[in-house]
Amino acid sequence: MSDTADVRGILAQYRASIDNIDAALIHMLAERFRCTQAVGVLKAAHGLPPADPAREAQQIERLRRLAQEAQLDPDFAEKFLNFVIREVIRHHEQIAAGNGATAPGAEGASTNG
Repeated sequence: MSDTADVRGILAQYRASIDNIDAALIHMLAERFRCTQAVGVLKAAHGLPPADPAREAQQIERLRRLAQEAQLDPDFAEKFLNFVIREVIRHHEQIAAGNGATAPGAEGASTNG
């Protein structure tokens, strides 16, 4: 087998692993957003604000620490979490305005968690 074929085989293995990781990330994000939608319904049902700056700051600090432990750039982790937080808040605002979907399992219930 030539060096080029060896490299292509190794590259294909890495890419297959990357594809698997990407699929897992998408499924994890979907599950995370199902949970945050339920939080949005609960907040809206109890008149709580869509954003929770204290919780967000705690989460950013926690994820930066986890990123360092995992040898991932903490700045990247913070940027990623900030992106997710903005999207969650947008969903919570829609739910509070009455434009959001009911969280899974919340049919007929006034709250969900």
